[in-house]
Amino acid sequence: MKKPLIQSPSSNLSVVWAKTFLELLARPGGVCHPSVVILSDLEAGSDIEDSAIRSRLDLELKRFGQKSCATVAGTIFPSSMWNPNLPNDMDVLFARYEKAWPGIARCAPNRKGVYFRRLTAYQPKAPDGAVMSQPVNQLKSIIEGYRQGNHRISAMQAAIFDPSRDHSTQPILGFPCLQQIAFTPVGDGGLSITGFYAKQLHFEKSYGNYLGLYELGRFVAKQLGLKLVQVVCIAGCLAYSDNSTKRDLRDLADDIGKILETN
Repeated sequence: MKKPLIQSPSSNLSVVWAKTFLELLARPGGVCHPSVVILSDLEAGSDIEDSAIRSRLDLELKRFGQKSCATVAGTIFPSSMWNPNLPNDMDVLFARYEKAWPGIARCAPNRKGVYFRRLTAYQPKAPDGAVMSQPVNQLKSIIEGYRQGNHRISAMQAAIFDPSRDHSTQPILGFPCLQQIAFTPVGDGGLSITGFYAKQLHFEKSYGNYLGLYELGRFVAKQLGLKLVQVVCIAGCLAYSDNSTKRDLRDLADDIGKILETN
């Protein structure tokens, strides 16, 4: 059995990703079951990234034809569409995304779906293939329920995985690896967000996943009148990569190690 990976909490997303990356490469097989990565004390400051680490990773992702950190993050939360300064920012965001969805859906990588779309338009199929008459905006339901006084923890979770669509005999599906998201009020006015992944590819996806969960958490926290203080990412299986060898990533690992030494 692969040894679990539990990364010590940090307030810096880039450093958490980097330390986990180096630990995975040092492990036989580069896989762990499970992994728990925690970003904490986020209210202490707004600088959660190290630009040198992110820039170096994005350069390597581009070299291997993978999506950038920002692109991966945008599948969880489209931060470019959100203006937190608007008085009706939630409604504007949902309307903008709905208008943009036909174009997003036409992109080949999104043919199976997009995480944010599952959060705002969850629509399982019936056994006869018909879909629910009205999709469910899970984020809106969670936010409005909390505002109306329903602070039950189990009411603050959103499903991504849809058995009516996602149970498949295909050996490689690609989407969705993220199963569920849970929001938890903590302490005095804080909010924690937890993402549960069946499998996560650290080189290709983890940084963007952490960033997307962080941005989604900020959005929901604002709507609830809370402050995002913690991001938790749990993966049943965490692998350093499915598409690159350890030798392929050795230069990246060396550079990341040097950056960490200077921090």
